[in-house]
Amino acid sequence: MARKFLYVVAFLTALAIAGMIAFSFFGPKLMQRALVPHAGFTEPPALPAGFYAGPQGWLSRPDGRRNDPARWQPARFAATKPGAAAIFFIHPTSSFDATRWNALLADPISTAQAERFIRLQASTFAPTGQIWAPRYRQAVFGAFLTDKADAALALERAYADIKAAFAAFLAANPDGPIILAAHSQGSRHLLRLLHEERGNAALHARLVAAYAVGWPVSIQHDLPALGIPACTGPDKTGCLLSWQSFAQPADTSSVDEAFDRERAFDGQSRKGTAMLCVNPLNGGAAPDASADANLGALIGDGEIATTQLMPPGGVGARCEGRGYLMLDSAPKMGTFVLPGNNYHVYDYQLFWGNVRADALRRLTAWQQTR
Repeated sequence: MARKFLYVVAFLTALAIAGMIAFSFFGPKLMQRALVPHAGFTEPPALPAGFYAGPQGWLSRPDGRRNDPARWQPARFAATKPGAAAIFFIHPTSSFDATRWNALLADPISTAQAERFIRLQASTFAPTGQIWAPRYRQAVFGAFLTDKADAALALERAYADIKAAFAAFLAANPDGPIILAAHSQGSRHLLRLLHEERGNAALHARLVAAYAVGWPVSIQHDLPALGIPACTGPDKTGCLLSWQSFAQPADTSSVDEAFDRERAFDGQSRKGTAMLCVNPLNGGAAPDASADANLGALIGDGEIATTQLMPPGGVGARCEGRGYLMLDSAPKMGTFVLPGNNYHVYDYQLFWGNVRADALRRLTAWQQTR
């Protein structure tokens, strides 16, 4: 049974690669036809009562689960006792289901992929504290390829799950430092959560940092409405980090178009505004950082046997233009570099060692002021 499951995963991975190759030749219309659900949105059944109060609501949770993907660390780092922070991590889109708008919680394929993302991304925060990564009825990948009203409804449903999970997270962690982190779709939900909690002084006092990676943030219209500043140095706390990774020659037009089309959190148009770019190699101290500052990229697909941390000095990066993080080379990270030299999938992996050190440093800075 396990072998059959691995065959299915391998087949779907090959299918995704073929899809990306097709995209580079035939463009977004082909992707839309293949991945945007054709059926109308239907409200999923309600979650069971107390879903997030117990382990069933979480992919990672400090309850002693064997092989928790968030607790994994590369061989270079010995297992250590987690720090004092409670970390709320929202995983990115892991479902390519085109038969519905929201993924099923029980889908083994999207769940396995979500756990890989947690191992590749959330694990960087493991030394800082206990990680809570909720299951949620994510909007499927196709929801981001269309402007249908069904897509907006799917995102609303996904966010409602995140909001419920966050309430349970706060109930389980009523005091002490907090780190909020996410990627891609997860960052979209995290930013909305920050916007809705902008008046929550108690939460802001506990916030070490928020890592909303892989989703654009308008400096002019989004950032002021979130109620927290951008991180402008490695020792700042209570601040926001965000970046989107590309290599040259870069084509950012698809991100630009989607960003310009949506309203910001202050209700204004984002069109033409600059995006927040905090360089993860130096914690926002400067726009540029050389490869010497890179503490190690995480190479692999999230499987324990094949994922490893590379030596320091891999790739440098600089914030430039409208606010994209441009790599100083095009590293061989894997098969999921998107068209336009978009390294979106690898936003965390490229700087895994640096994000690990960044979170630890900010936690220390937060503790020193308390």
